[in-house]
Amino acid sequence: MKDITLVLLGAGNSTRFNAPVKKQWIYIKDQPLWLFVAKQFEKYDFADIIIVSSPYEIEYMKYFALYTYVHGGITRQESLSNALDYVSTPFVLVSDIARCCIDHDMIDKILDAKGKADCIVPALNVADTLYIDNAPAGREKAKLIQTPQLSVTHLLKQALKGKQTFTDDSSALASIGKEILFVEGSTKAHKLTTKDDLSKMPCLYSASNKTLVGFGLDIHPFEDNKKMVLCGVEIDTPYGFKAHSDGDVAIHAIIDALLGAAGMGDIGELYPDTSMEFENINSALLLQDTVKRINSYGLKIEHVDITILAQIPKITPYKDKMRNTLASLLGIQAIHTNIKATTAEKLGFVGRNEGITVHAVTTLSYIDWKEL
Repeated sequence: MKDITLVLLGAGNSTRFNAPVKKQWIYIKDQPLWLFVAKQFEKYDFADIIIVSSPYEIEYMKYFALYTYVHGGITRQESLSNALDYVSTPFVLVSDIARCCIDHDMIDKILDAKGKADCIVPALNVADTLYIDNAPAGREKAKLIQTPQLSVTHLLKQALKGKQTFTDDSSALASIGKEILFVEGSTKAHKLTTKDDLSKMPCLYSASNKTLVGFGLDIHPFEDNKKMVLCGVEIDTPYGFKAHSDGDVAIHAIIDALLGAAGMGDIGELYPDTSMEFENINSALLLQDTVKRINSYGLKIEHVDITILAQIPKITPYKDKMRNTLASLLGIQAIHTNIKATTAEKLGFVGRNEGITVHAVTTLSYIDWKEL
């Protein structure tokens, strides 16, 4: 199929799915849904597979597989137009990641019809009585349109250049008088829109029960006449941390551990210390953003354990408050947020009262979409 490029659209914000995790990121065993769908199409050996998603997600997606990734737009049509800029093959097959149960018999029918019309479209006949504008209408002429749809690339590009908005490729091509050919669709190709649709997806397996482990380490020197914040708690000392942000070394170590467990890189990639956006920022806000990202990617935090290596100040008087503050920021119970503190026995820069080091270990698991 080297004359066909596959485009998978998944840049929507999943508002109708109404869950903390976007539907593109529910896990099927140990694969997010978008990857689960893409893998099913690999058997056709397309010239390229293009994944369209939000800029917010693409950098993370690149760690999963070597596809072509394109920034989506506000609408489906804008997202598709962005993807078509990267298509050079004569034909393009466009599908929605939300149609996640792939009927290969239906796909074969679409591909076998290549070249017989300008757009090959899977469709279902309407079995129920049909009303339009509160009046009965002939269901014999009605069809339920599905994806994927196979189009002549240059014609689809042409059809999308106007100001009119279309909900699928065939509508766009029909608007400029191009020929549409319908092939038999499939009831398996149900679109995942709301959580209720999950029960109609027999191809979806439960998420893996494996545990993901991450390790984080951060070090900050002291700076006189600066407020100290550690684990989100203000410490009564005449010195704080020298840093681009507020320097909360414990939270920074936790963020790195969380990102490590999720395979999301490190804190410097998400919150670079070269950006004015993060200058003097409260690190608790960075942790909250990290937690939100991790949850939206279908993962949940199970446990956090940190070791604070400090000669000064004394940590013990603040440990209970630190534990409960971190638990609140992480969205987990305090019992699953452990804090240990030790000195450096006056060895090294910590022992010389020059700064603090924090080690963090975190565990994550996959959100079970059956419990959403």
